Amino acid sequence: MSQRVLLTGATGFIGKNLYRPMEAAGYDVRCLTRKLDEAQGLWPDRQWVRGDIGDPSTLPAAMEGCDFAFYLVHGMGSHRPGWAEEELRWARNFARAAQQAGVSRIVYLGGVAPQGTPSEHLLSRLNTGEALRAGQVPCLELRAGMIIGAGSASWTIVRDLAARLPAMVLPAWLEYRSEPVAVDEVLAALLAGLRIELPESTWWDIPGPEALSGREILLRVAAVLGRKPILMKVPLVTPRLSSHWIRLVTRADYTVARELVEGLTSDLLATRRGFWDEAGLPLPMALEEAVHRALAAEAGTMAFAGRLAESIAGFLTPRAKP
Repeated sequence: MSQRVLLTGATGFIGKNLYRPMEAAGYDVRCLTRKLDEAQGLWPDRQWVRGDIGDPSTLPAAMEGCDFAFYLVHGMGSHRPGWAEEELRWARNFARAAQQAGVSRIVYLGGVAPQGTPSEHLLSRLNTGEALRAGQVPCLELRAGMIIGAGSASWTIVRDLAARLPAMVLPAWLEYRSEPVAVDEVLAALLAGLRIELPESTWWDIPGPEALSGREILLRVAAVLGRKPILMKVPLVTPRLSSHWIRLVTRADYTVARELVEGLTSDLLATRRGFWDEAGLPLPMALEEAVHRALAAEAGTMAFAGRLAESIAGFLTPRAKP
C-alpha cells in the first residue's frame, strides 16, 4: 500500500511542481486547497481536499490517514498587517494537527538565514521552521536561497531585468552573495526528505554550487540570453527604492518583490551543508544549466507586451561574446 502525503501549497510554485515527482515515486498525494472548484478545474487528475492552513478546524479531516505532510505555504504575498504573526500561528496549529492525525513526518521548505539582521520575510521563514520543529512530529526543514525556475518570484525578477534593461543602476545590495539552486534540485531534495532517516527534527541548507553576488547572477543570466547590459553602481539606491523600478520592469508581484528585495541586506550563504550527500543526491547543476531549463520551461508563456519590450531591449543591449 502506498504511503499518503498531504501537500499544502499545492497550487503554488513549488507545490504544483512537486506533485508529479511524488506521484512517480509511488506516493498517494492529497492536495490541500481553499478553492476546491478552481483547483479541480486546473488539475482535474489530482486528488484534492478542501482545507485552509489558517483555519485549524479544517486540518484534521485533511490529514486523516496521511503518513507525511509538506508545509509549503507562506503569508508574505497578502502583505496584510500582522501577516508574520499569523503565519507563526499557522505553523503551530499545523504541527498540533499533524500530531493528532498521526502524521509521522513534516517536511518544510524555508529560507537561508542571512548573515546580518533578517528582514521580516526572512525572519518569518525562520520562525515558521522553528515552530514546526518544536512540535511533537519530527520536522525536516530545508532552507533554500534563490530558486531558479519558471514561476519563482526571485528568478522572474533577475530574468526580466537581464532581458529588458540595456543598462541599469546597480544598488550596493546587489553585491551581497547567495547560492542559487535549480528548482529541479529543490524538488529532489524535498522528495528525499520523505525517505532519509529523521529520528528528530532538524534542518539543512540546500545551496546551489556557487556563491554569487546579485551582480554576477544578473550578468551570467544575461550572457545566457546573449546580452551584456551596462551596470552602473549607485550605492545610495536602497532596496525599497529598487523595488519600485523592479515593479515597472518585471512581471513579479510587487508586494512579494518588495519583501524579497528588502531581505537582501547581507550575504545569504549556507551554514549547514551536506544535505546532498546525506540524501544520496548528486551535486547541484551549474547556474547556466539551471537558467537554460528555466527559460525552456517558460517558453511561449509571455504576453505580447513583454515579448515586445524584450525585443526592443535586445536591439539596444550590447551582445555577449559566445
